[in-house]
Amino acid sequence: HPFDDPDTIAGQASVAVELCRQHPDRLDAVFVPVGGGGLAAGVSLYMKYLRPEVRVIGVEPVDAASMHDALRADERVTLDSVGLFADGVAVRQVGEYTFDICRECLDEIVLVSVDEMAAAIKDIFTDTRTLTEPAGALALAGLKKYVAAHHWLDKRLAAIVSGANINFDRLRHVAERVEVGESHEALIAVTVPEEPGSFRRFCSTIGKRAITEFNYRYADAHTAHVFAGVVLPDGNSDDARRELLEMLADNGYQVLDMTDNETAKLHFRHMVGGHAGLADERLFRFRFPERPGALLGFLEAIRPDWNITLFHYRSHGAAYGRVLVGMQVPETDEAALQDFLDNGGYHGEPETDNAAYELLLR
Repeated sequence: HPFDDPDTIAGQASVAVELCRQHPDRLDAVFVPVGGGGLAAGVSLYMKYLRPEVRVIGVEPVDAASMHDALRADERVTLDSVGLFADGVAVRQVGEYTFDICRECLDEIVLVSVDEMAAAIKDIFTDTRTLTEPAGALALAGLKKYVAAHHWLDKRLAAIVSGANINFDRLRHVAERVEVGESHEALIAVTVPEEPGSFRRFCSTIGKRAITEFNYRYADAHTAHVFAGVVLPDGNSDDARRELLEMLADNGYQVLDMTDNETAKLHFRHMVGGHAGLADERLFRFRFPERPGALLGFLEAIRPDWNITLFHYRSHGAAYGRVLVGMQVPETDEAALQDFLDNGGYHGEPETDNAAYELLLR
C-alpha cells in the first residue's frame, strides 16, 4: 500500500521539518491523524530523532482504531470493519513499516467520536473559513479531547490538518452532530402529562435555556413522550447537563438522557410519530423569529384548551423557526382558530389535507 513505503514515510516526515522550523524554541506536543500510519510514522520518527522532548500523539476514530488496537496487541491486527465517516483514515490494517516505527516513536493514541470530529470541522471553519474533511479535522479533535482530559494549560501544541476532500452532501450530517460534539446540546426524552398546557409548562420549566429540537406525537390519553434538544452554556457542560436533568426530575418529570445514545441521534429523533386517529385534529405549519424564548412565546399564544397532539421543531440556524403543529380544535372553535391564524402574530399554513399527513400520521 502507498502509505507503507519508506519513501512515502520520509516524504511525510517533511511536515515535522516544517513544524520544527516554525517552532524552533518550544513545542510541547504534535497531534497526528492516523490511517495507515504513514504520516504518523514520518512525523514521530523525525521528532524523536531531533526533538525527543516533543510528544507525538496519534488520533484515530473510535470506529477505525487499527493502530490503537495494533499497539495494544503488540502486533498488526485486521479490524472486522471500519466506520466511514472519516473515510480518509478508514483503514482495517496498518502497514508493516508504519507499525514498527509507530511502536517505537509514537507516544500514545487518542480515540475520538463522530461528534468530536464534527465539532473540530466547525472550529477550523470558524477560525480559517476552511472546510476540512472529517479525517482532516481528526488531529484537532484529538487535541481538544486530550487537553480537556489532562487539564493542560500553557502548552504549545500543533494539530496537523491533512485533508479537505469533503462531499457537499456530508455537510448536513456534520452540522447536525456539531452541537453534541461541542457538548453544547443535551438530548433528552421527557414524559409529560397528556393534557392541554403541559408543553407550555415544560418549556417554562426549561426557563431561559434555548430549545434546539422538540418532537412529540400523541400516543395515549394519559402521558406524552417528548424528544428535546436543549442548549448548554459554555464551560463545564457535563455539570450543566447534570443540573438540567436534576432540575427536571425535581419538577416531577421522568427524564432520560439521550445525549450519548448513538441510535437516538441517528434514527429515533426522526421517528417520533405515528397514527393517532384523532377526529378533530388539525395540522398547521408555523414560523416565528428564531430567538431565545420564541418557542415558549409561540406555545403561550395557543389557546390552553386546544390540546397539542403533534409537535416538530428543529433549529437550523435560519432567521425563522419552522414548526409543524397538530392541535385538537373542535368545530365550535372554528372562528377563534381563524382569528388566531390571522391575528395571532404567527404565519400559519393549514396542512390537514396534506397527503403525507393522511398516509403517515392521521
